[in-house]
Amino acid sequence: MLRAFSGLRVLDFTTTIAGPHCTRLLADLGADVIKVEAPEGDMMRSRPPLRNGASSYFGQLNAGKKSVVLDLKNDGDVAAARRLAAGADILVENYRPGVMQRLGLDYAALGKANRRLIYCSISGYGQTGPAADIPAYAPVIHASSGFDLAHMAYQPGRRRPDYCGVYVADVLAGTYALVAIGAALHQRQATGEGQQLDVSMLESMLSLTLGELQTAQFEAPPLPARPIFGPVATADGYICMAVASERTFCGMAAAADRRDWITDPRFAKYLDRRANWGVLMDEFEAWSKRLSSVECLRALARNAVPAAAYRSVREAMADPQLQHRGAFREVADAEGSFKVLNPPFRMSGSATSVGERAPALGEHTAQALSAWESVLSKA
Repeated sequence: MLRAFSGLRVLDFTTTIAGPHCTRLLADLGADVIKVEAPEGDMMRSRPPLRNGASSYFGQLNAGKKSVVLDLKNDGDVAAARRLAAGADILVENYRPGVMQRLGLDYAALGKANRRLIYCSISGYGQTGPAADIPAYAPVIHASSGFDLAHMAYQPGRRRPDYCGVYVADVLAGTYALVAIGAALHQRQATGEGQQLDVSMLESMLSLTLGELQTAQFEAPPLPARPIFGPVATADGYICMAVASERTFCGMAAAADRRDWITDPRFAKYLDRRANWGVLMDEFEAWSKRLSSVECLRALARNAVPAAAYRSVREAMADPQLQHRGAFREVADAEGSFKVLNPPFRMSGSATSVGERAPALGEHTAQALSAWESVLSKA
């Protein structure tokens, strides 16, 4: 099956997570992605899990790409990078603002030689402004965006923000970069011109705080003492349910055989229900604690209430639904194979799966330089 971005050439000057996530999605969609690495390689090559030195963490972010080693401290290698950029459709970089300019590899320089170039920069705070030069990684962005304190507000009794181990800002910024690139490609069809894209991790994270952006500006009822979405106790553990509409509230009441809640003045209207949520959940748990998690989920499902058990990632990976959708693919590297998540979307007329291999450091240097320069010479 054809892939949506087949024939597009991508020059990938990214490291760690945000940029590589974006460029791997481009590769999944069929683009020819050349990952430019320093002689020592992307730092993620050393991140566990490691099998005889091969990182599956690196592999999942870079499968389907070609690895080219260029030492950008060397004038000859910088010149080679410029030649590659002259034949590229897309360039993605996530260095600190100013680095690519010092190398002569910024959009102002490369766009003159290649007017069709779509040049995507991903950074912590954006390419310009008083914070542009501040170094940033996902945990710092989580803190500075307000996300961590917004999340803590839903943890009763907490005074210290959570530790960060899941790098939401990286994945989100990389995904927004893909969206921006797709939009720029569409515009290029009409204009024939490329452009520079400036993706901010800070603004990406702020996009998650939908309600909080508004309650920061306007007065709203205080959060209930017990958050609306969270663990509900059963006889053998906890489940999570989402009572987010009048229909699901009525379903929850029916599941617990407490239809009286529907007309109870404490709960009948949303704002009253919100204010008395802790009382409602105490009464609900008087029912749910008599049932196992499985029994409770069955009763909720019969009444169309969205609910699930809490699972580990290992347990989630075994879900038959993910197996049905072909959510994972085996990817190989020098030390064997491992599972990688395919893009979480499907296209009826285009393949959307991760590449079969993760590249060894510099594996494609000679081949890729020769092939791309050959294409450029014929242009």
